[in-house]
Parts: sequence; C-alpha cells; structure tokens
Amino acid sequence: MQLPKKKWKIFVIHHSHTDIGYTERQEKIEYFHIDYIKQAIEIINKARDGSRPEWKGFKWTCETFWAVEKFLEQASSETQEQFMEALQKGDIELSGTYLNMTELIDYDILKKLFLKAKSLAEVSGVPVNSAMTADINGYSWGYSQAMYDAGIRNLLSCVHTHHGMYAIGRKQTPFYWETPKGDKLLVWNGEHYMLGNELGISPGAVLSYSIRDDFDTTPNMENHWEMAETRIMRYLCQLEKEDYPYDFALVNVMGLLRDNAAPNGKIMDFIHRWNTEYGNDVEIEMTTLTPFFEHVKSQECEIPVYKGDWPDWWSDGVASTAMNTQIFRDAQRNLRLVKNLDKNNDMVSKETMEDIEYQLTMYAEHTWGYHSSVYEPWHPMVQSLEVRKAAYAANASRMIFTALDHLKHTKGEALLSPDRPFRYKVLNPFNHDVEDIIYMYLDGWEPSLFKNGLEVIDEQTGEVVPHQMDVVSEGNQISVVVKLKQEEEKIFSLRETSNKAGLTTKSTRLKGNDGVYDMDDLLNVGDKTSSKIKLTETGIESPFVRIKWQADKGIYSWIDKSTGNELLKDEQSHAAFTPVYEVTPAGSEDQMAEVRRKMGRNRKGMNVQRSIGTLKGVKEISNGELYCVVELLYKVEGISHYSLFLKVYHDLPRVDVSVRIHKDSVWDPENVYISMPFCTGNRASDELWLEKAGALIRPSVDQLPGTATDYYSIQEGLAYMSEEGGLLIATPDTPLIQLGPLEHGQRLVHGQQTGDEANHLYSWPLTNYWETNFKGTLGGFYEFRYIVQWGDQIDSANKAIQLCQSLNIGTTCFRLNNLS
Repeated sequence: MQLPKKKWKIFVIHHSHTDIGYTERQEKIEYFHIDYIKQAIEIINKARDGSRPEWKGFKWTCETFWAVEKFLEQASSETQEQFMEALQKGDIELSGTYLNMTELIDYDILKKLFLKAKSLAEVSGVPVNSAMTADINGYSWGYSQAMYDAGIRNLLSCVHTHHGMYAIGRKQTPFYWETPKGDKLLVWNGEHYMLGNELGISPGAVLSYSIRDDFDTTPNMENHWEMAETRIMRYLCQLEKEDYPYDFALVNVMGLLRDNAAPNGKIMDFIHRWNTEYGNDVEIEMTTLTPFFEHVKSQECEIPVYKGDWPDWWSDGVASTAMNTQIFRDAQRNLRLVKNLDKNNDMVSKETMEDIEYQLTMYAEHTWGYHSSVYEPWHPMVQSLEVRKAAYAANASRMIFTALDHLKHTKGEALLSPDRPFRYKVLNPFNHDVEDIIYMYLDGWEPSLFKNGLEVIDEQTGEVVPHQMDVVSEGNQISVVVKLKQEEEKIFSLRETSNKAGLTTKSTRLKGNDGVYDMDDLLNVGDKTSSKIKLTETGIESPFVRIKWQADKGIYSWIDKSTGNELLKDEQSHAAFTPVYEVTPAGSEDQMAEVRRKMGRNRKGMNVQRSIGTLKGVKEISNGELYCVVELLYKVEGISHYSLFLKVYHDLPRVDVSVRIHKDSVWDPENVYISMPFCTGNRASDELWLEKAGALIRPSVDQLPGTATDYYSIQEGLAYMSEEGGLLIATPDTPLIQLGPLEHGQRLVHGQQTGDEANHLYSWPLTNYWETNFKGTLGGFYEFRYIVQWGDQIDSANKAIQLCQSLNIGTTCFRLNNLS
C-alpha cells in the first residue's frame, strides 16, 4: 500500500441526500427524513452522555431545510429543544438549501426558499451562512444572488457526473462565484455525494461507482478494512499526482447504501479506528459545512473568481412530463398575476399563497419519478409516484385559479345568470405600459341576441373599437387590441350595430369559387372591405411581415417589412417551426435502460435515427379585422399529427404560434425539437439573451467555465438583440432550448468553443432519454405555444424579457355583473 507524501486531513460531511420520490412514495420520504433527524439527535445524545463513547465526534448536516421544517411541524417540544441544543453546540448544522431544485422555479419563490432557514436561524441564534446541494448539476445565475441575499456565503456543490459534469474542469477545488450584483459566494466544487461510501468510511454501506477495482463491495464483504486502506490512500496519492494544492480533502458520506439514507453512528467507529492506526499520516474528522469553509478560507492558496450562469445538465427531466410542466408553468405565472393584482393580500390570504408556492416547489424539486420508471414502466410504484408528482402541479393550478376567481369576483366579475350585461373590465396588472390582445367571451346562444351584428365600445371614450369574433371551445371569442398604461383599468361594452353589411364577391381579388387564393391581384384597387392580410398557398403577408413557405420544406423566409430584414438565419439547419424527431433504437425490451445509460452527455445514441418534418398542406382558419390564422400541416416520423397554427396580426409586428402534436407512444429514447432559426436581420451585432431565474444571460458568454452549452432551461422567453432593435420569442409552455448541435458526438462545454458554432436555436419540448426516473413514454396530445415579436421598440434585453413575461401572462379581462 502506497502512502501519500503529505500529512493529510479528510473532512467528512455526513448527511442524507434528499430525493422526493426516487426511492419511495413522496409522503414516505417525508416520514423518513423526520425520523432521520430524530435518529441523529439520539446518536448525538448517546455520544454526549457517555453511553456510546465510540460515537463521540458525530455531527449531522441537514442537507435540506425542507426536512427540518417537516421535523419541527411534528416533533415534540422536548425533541425540538434537543434539536436546538444540538444546533447551538455545532453537532447539527442547517444547510440553507430548501430542496435540491430544478431551474423551473422562478426567482421570487427561490428567494423565499432560501429565507426559510434564515428564519429559524434568527430563533435559534445560530446563523445559517452555508448551503449544500447534492445530485443536481447546476444552478441559474440568480440562484447565487438569492443565496447571498439570504445571508448564505458558502456553497458545497456535490455534482453527480452521470449524464452531467462538474464546472471549472476539476473537482475538490474552491472558487468564488460572483453573483449578478457583484457579490461573491465561496463554492467548494465537490465530489459525488457518496464518495465517502466508496472510500469505505461507512461500514456496511460501501459501493463501487466512480472508483473501480477488484474489491467485492457487497454489504457482507470480509475485507472492508483492507479496501478502505487501499482506496483512501490511493485517492490521496492521486490528488498529489494532480498537483492538488491543499493537504485536506472533503468527502460526503451516507449512512446506508441508498438515497434518502439514515444517519449511522458506526461511521464514527470507523473514524476512531482509522485515526488510531493512520492518524499521523491521514487524519479523518467528521465536520459540518461552516467549519469546513472556515478552514478553506484560512489557506494561503489564492481562490479564483468566476461569474455567470451554471447551467444544469439535469434540467431536461421536465420535458419527460411536458403536460404537467406546462400546467406548472401556467400556475406559477398566474401566481405572479395574483400577486400583482393583490399586493397586500387583501383578497387572497398570505397562507393560501404560501401553500401554492409549496405545491410549486414540490413539483420543481429535482426528482422526476421512481428509479425504475424506464425499465418497468408498469410498476405500481412508478405509476403512483408519477401521479403524485403531477398532483403538485395540479394542486397549484387549482389553488391559484381558485384564488384568481375569487379576486376577479371581488372586483366585480359576473357569474352565470340570466340577463348579464355585456360589459367587460380590462386590467393591466403590470408596472409598465402594455399593448396586447384581450379576449371577451359570449356564450353560444348570445350572438343571436345581436340581430344586426355587434360592435365593441370603449366606455371611457365612446369610440367603436375594431374587433374580431371566432367560435372557440369557450364559446364566442371577441378579440380586441388594447393599449393600457401601467396598472390602468378600462371597461368595454357590446352593443348591436345599426346596420349589417352583406358579403359580396370582390371584382378585383383573384380568388376562385374553389376558395383558393393562389394568385396575386393584378390591379391595385383600394377596397376598405378587404382584409389587410393576404394569404396564399405559399405564404402570408401583413403590413408588418411577409412569411413564405414551401412544400416539403416549410417556413423558409420571415421578412420584417418595416426594414426589409430577413428574420430567419441564412444558414438555418431546418426551417422555422419544423419538427425534428429523434429515436435511438434499443434493439430489445431488456435494453431500454442500458441504451440510455450509454449516452453520457449526449441525449441520444450513435445510432440515432432523425426525421425532419415536411410541410404537406395549408389551410385558412380565419381572416378578419384583426388577424389571420392559418394552419400548416406536417408529416414526421413518430408523430401521427403535427400542425402549426400561425396567427398573424394586422396592426402588430407579432405572430402567435401554436404547435399541436399527437405523439405516438414509443418506449425507445426519443427527442422532439422545434426549429427556431431566428435573428434580428443585423447579423453583425446580433446577441442572444436568455431569461434564467433571477438573471439575464448570454449563452456561451455569461457562464462558468466547463459548464454545459448544448441546452438551457429558461423562464418566460429569450431575445435576439442588435443595434437596430430586437426579436423576442416568448415561451409560455416549454422551458428547454437547444443551442448545441443535434448530432451525436463530443460535447463542448464553455471554454471549448471555437467561435464557428452555428448555434441554431430549437425549442426542446419532449424527451425521455434517461434510463431511470424519466417517464417511459412521451405518447399523448400536446399544444405548445410561442409568441414572436420584433421591432425597434424592443431596444434592450431587459425590455424584451419584460415583454415576454407580460405576453405570457396576458392582460386580465372578465365580464362584469350588474352592480359594477
């Protein structure tokens, strides 16, 4: 056995990795973690009173504050006192992390989550200035700011490199993470959260995962001590070979061989024996977060500073349950709407809002299902956990819409009753001006009450406002374009028109009796009754945009008519909103998990089969006073129906897009991408900006070295900015975008780019590539919406994202009762 050259110290953090559902039902996990804190207190008490002297030095780190919160809700007053005493003596430490989160959660909720631990710190008198995460592979840049603003100054990151990778290019190293506001957090870029188990520090809970050798690591292994000696010394010698600058290392350890594991006093038995035999060469000490970080700060080695986003490699799980994620995002947006409309909780209680936030948090937590969901998708536990996970999003949706209904009713909304007035209140819930589309609804029988047709009146000015009416599932939808000052309210009413014009064939428009318009008009004859939007078999044109498509290719041109600029990239890999379908054949049912495991940082295999959607048909849906809607029908493998609805507006530089999909049920790993090769038309100064939780970033620019550049999880949208203006894409339903190449191959992280990458943008709404806890099939019906808007009025990235947020929420409109 080779000994290291230096005298070493190994710091051990003992904790339980929190997965809400991966190993058991979610409610059972809660019971486990409550009991784990009780077990830790019992171990500490026995070590302190001398009944178990071999456990002296035991310390417990609460990985998530969620577990502490649940413990305090159910523990007796005596147990709570013991817990507080252990906190104050440093035998237990709180992590400021509420749960291990995905990037779905927005910044407002994220800030509150970090403040939860701080509130207990104020009661106990023990500050919470450190946090840890495990089994997640990155964080939005705003995550760092939320931590700092909550008083957290240190972060232990235990990245799991399965389908992911650590930042900066090496583990076991510190760096300062500069936040968007210029503050600094000390990060320890740690090892996998069970490395201590691999080194043999937890007897009976040993594994071989990142360390591979000839040792038999079964629970009843006979040569445990020999294995620990060999692996610990070999690991430290390896650090020395890598010119590791410190004489200490940090490892995390779990008490059992599983996630959501209990504390284990026997770890201290091992540590005491080790220090007796090898303490002069390698000392092991169980510690907690803050003492470890104080030790790091006391070293003479210079700690580098990095700033920017830390994209999460594991953010793609949300696309395996796209419908539930869509419901989550809608609920989270409407939560912000209610907060804007009821700033002082006058109509919706603070407790109700906090309950909604909790449901959203539980959905956005990083666990995406039971560990066997891919290789045994029919298992009752797989089904149970999937339904429970979906229930968090559904509960949040139900609760926030109940709150919104109550708020609207308080403000005068009319419920169903005979003879309701045809009056509608419109509210701008934002602290900035908006120009948007509002929707007023009539029940199915009500248009017949307006025998000569109806018109919309702005009650403030008495003016007749242009409108368009379509029959939709909610009834009759009346659309109106409105301009509202910040937080302005308006009332519109409907009345019967004094005369109704008939429909007469036009003598100058070259459209046949077959209803097809496939020729341009020969004569430029002014006709006020004609539509402002020209629709043909090969394109659509408004005063603001000219969009062209081609059979078997799709949308290849998108011209901004105010500047003449082409808003689609010349080197587009696929036409705008064209579907790209990928499947990696597993070969047989028993290989469904294995084929996924081998993908590494790719989200597909070498034998991936890719199909590009082809345009097969065009159909006019409506063409009226305000907009024209056209449906484009595509054929693509793996998808039995793919249609694209474009709503092009007469008087706005904006196109609303709806993608409707009937996805076949396929067990093999799949991806569905939607091509979005947009630009501003000024390629020399084009810059792409993304909205992450709490910060705007430029991908491959504002991020840490060594972090992912293939895909990103965004909040409400993105924008291309240039000197002439901007183009935004609001993404209400789909958080993932793909920027890296679709082809299987070596993945590039930040710092490895050559500058020649095309960075073709795709929305990535569907994937099921992971071999454990993703949903096994993507089959079903979906609708994904996008809003494209452009112009010189979009003059900053901040303004573009502000528009994305308000476009996704929409302007509030509801029918008034008789008393309003």
